[in-house]
Amino acid sequence: MKELLLVVALLLSIAWLVVRIRRGNAEVRAVQNLSAKSSDETSAYHAVSLKYSSNACDAAKAMTGRRFLAGAAPQLPLKGCDALECRCGFAHHSDRRSGNDRRNPYNPATYAGGTGTLKVERRDRRDRRRSGDAINF
Repeated sequence: MKELLLVVALLLSIAWLVVRIRRGNAEVRAVQNLSAKSSDETSAYHAVSLKYSSNACDAAKAMTGRRFLAGAAPQLPLKGCDALECRCGFAHHSDRRSGNDRRNPYNPATYAGGTGTLKVERRDRRDRRRSGDAINF
């Protein structure tokens, strides 16, 4: 009788372990699916631009080339849209900037964080901690 209880306990623990492992794998897959989602959409600077067809309204054509942060994008259909059925959509971008970086890669100020505009030393050379009215202990 003890042997039968031992076998049943062993089988139940194996079944519990299998269920636990499968549930863990399902949770891992769910997390992987969420992380596999494009990092563009989870970025703080995720941007969208208007994508429209050739017969789009003037309001959509006026927004050509503009990028909006995803939270600040206009709702579709746009105000002033005169189409019977709006076929506009959004193209997604990882950043609001279009890639035209104006910084000069050969300027050392862009690497050091400075502006690079100061040509004369502006600091005062005297020691401000030494004054005539200092108290000596």
